[in-house]
Amino acid sequence: MDTPIYDFVRAYAGADIARLHMPGHKGRGALGIEKLDITEVRGADALYEADGIIAASEKNAAALFGTAVSFYSTEGSSQCIRAMLYLALCCKGPGCSDRILAFRNVHRSFIYACALLDAEPLWLSPEAGTESLCSCRLSTEELRAALDALDRPPAAVYITSPDYLGSMAEIKSAAELCHAHGTRLIVDNAHGAYLHFLDAPLHPMDLGADMCCDSAHKTLPVLTGGAYLHISRDNIALCARAKQALALFGSTSPSYLTLMSLDLCNAYLADGYRDRLRRMAEDIEALKSRLRRRGWHILDTDPMKLTVQAASSGMSGAELAMQLREKGIEPEFSDPDVLVLMFTPENTPGELARFEAALGTAPERSCKLKLLPRLCPERVCTIREALFSPAETVPVSEALGRVCAAPTVSCPPAVPVCAAGERIDAAAIEIFAHYKIEYVDVMI
Repeated sequence: MDTPIYDFVRAYAGADIARLHMPGHKGRGALGIEKLDITEVRGADALYEADGIIAASEKNAAALFGTAVSFYSTEGSSQCIRAMLYLALCCKGPGCSDRILAFRNVHRSFIYACALLDAEPLWLSPEAGTESLCSCRLSTEELRAALDALDRPPAAVYITSPDYLGSMAEIKSAAELCHAHGTRLIVDNAHGAYLHFLDAPLHPMDLGADMCCDSAHKTLPVLTGGAYLHISRDNIALCARAKQALALFGSTSPSYLTLMSLDLCNAYLADGYRDRLRRMAEDIEALKSRLRRRGWHILDTDPMKLTVQAASSGMSGAELAMQLREKGIEPEFSDPDVLVLMFTPENTPGELARFEAALGTAPERSCKLKLLPRLCPERVCTIREALFSPAETVPVSEALGRVCAAPTVSCPPAVPVCAAGERIDAAAIEIFAHYKIEYVDVMI
């Protein structure tokens, strides 16, 4: 597969050209990569008005993923999430409302997108509560009941899958249900760009989603910030406005280094990636089996994640993370309950063995898992009103009854306890305490 962006930038970097244009480093500097860091010079195309090398590269990506279009973002899935919500609202189906029916374990970028678009979500969360703020395991029947209860279909249903722990939603049945109700399914697939290339593809676009975003940089060999906005072949009408949607929320100075890496990734995916991915998936599954035999509770996740439910062994994920760091291993994420590792075919067999040795055998003890209370706080005002209002930061111990002004959660995992505009209730206070969140922004 050709690499038009990479080839052009390499040729430009190697030519004897006096750079009387941006960027200010003029192709020189201590990093050693400045020659490749260019702007929209003649021939380099323009990301949001692409008709040259960027358009050709994005066409390659769409062919690889089997989509109508696969557009690039150099600002991660956050930019794509904003664009997807914009498209869902501006191009909603006949009879649909202006609401988004969303599983509650959204990334905070969803909250910010709602504020910018003045959109209001209808939240879905498990009736029985959940073991983690990051997960929202809802069955197709629960989704059906929620859709049936609405007087009008929502503009879209929004699902995060895989979630930060690696749990995967029932995308195929959710898509069929959404289409039967006259609405679209959009998916935050930030952690699952590779899923299309499994022997049995599990990518949302293979399972019937109308739009999804992939953070290419999370699971593919792409520089940080590289992402895709995918639109299905059944939604050609959305394609004409997709670039406009991305431009509305994106910088006019996209990184050509990131674009180069997305371009090169096409060639990487087309050249034996499926075989490399298959071998790595088999190795990780075998590793999970061995760790289970050693007493560890390993969650069922997408193939490239390994999530240890540390709390089942009377430990915290943070303690396990420190144990690994002492052996020179840096995990993806830890919290009081879990330890999360992310793998790709770029990890070596030696790194898998090193992790396995460092984790060792689970302690011979077990603990009952704490079930977090169900979040269903009162909506006091819109997300936009809350985020654009005066606010103050207070200790969580003083926040009961106050209205959340902003999702004060770190990234990772950036999953809000309360959305902006919701009244902080006892359940939220309990969850803040569980995750050791000490301060929260509230409206004045």
